[in-house]
Amino acid sequence: MMFHEIAPKTLTENVFSLIGDRWMLITAGTPDHCNTMTASWGGLGVLWRKPMVTIYVRPQRYTFGFIEQSDEFTLSFFGPQWKKALSYCGAVSGRDEDKFAACGFHVAAAGQAPYIQEADLVLVCKKRYWNDLDPAHMDAEALQEYKAKDYHRMYLGEITQVLVRD
Repeated sequence: MMFHEIAPKTLTENVFSLIGDRWMLITAGTPDHCNTMTASWGGLGVLWRKPMVTIYVRPQRYTFGFIEQSDEFTLSFFGPQWKKALSYCGAVSGRDEDKFAACGFHVAAAGQAPYIQEADLVLVCKKRYWNDLDPAHMDAEALQEYKAKDYHRMYLGEITQVLVRD
């Protein structure tokens, strides 16, 4: 199966369900050397008159270093049959084993941006901004998410391509 490109404004998915319920894989690096991680926090919107994504990655995650070294990252979204694999990718570090092989995933690329070939929807993103979440600006309820004080880094990425499975 192949992908075709659509304009970001033509996406019809419910963003809250897409990210919060179905989850996504954040992938960064190069097609030959990359890592992926499961995420269920993020958003889509418009900033600087551009279609944008917001993702959050903890510094201790193996994928963090790949995002830091890359100008691009991708978000891959899957059908429900892949939920067990996404759960696995969130629980196991790419430092310790080949998550791609363990899940039956194959790396494809949009230019130099790696993504997961088995996805139904892929957002290719250019890293435009990052900032560390500051606990001084969080309310008590948000702070409960950080008992280990391992605050996320927030990345904003401009959506440069939207790929949809045929």
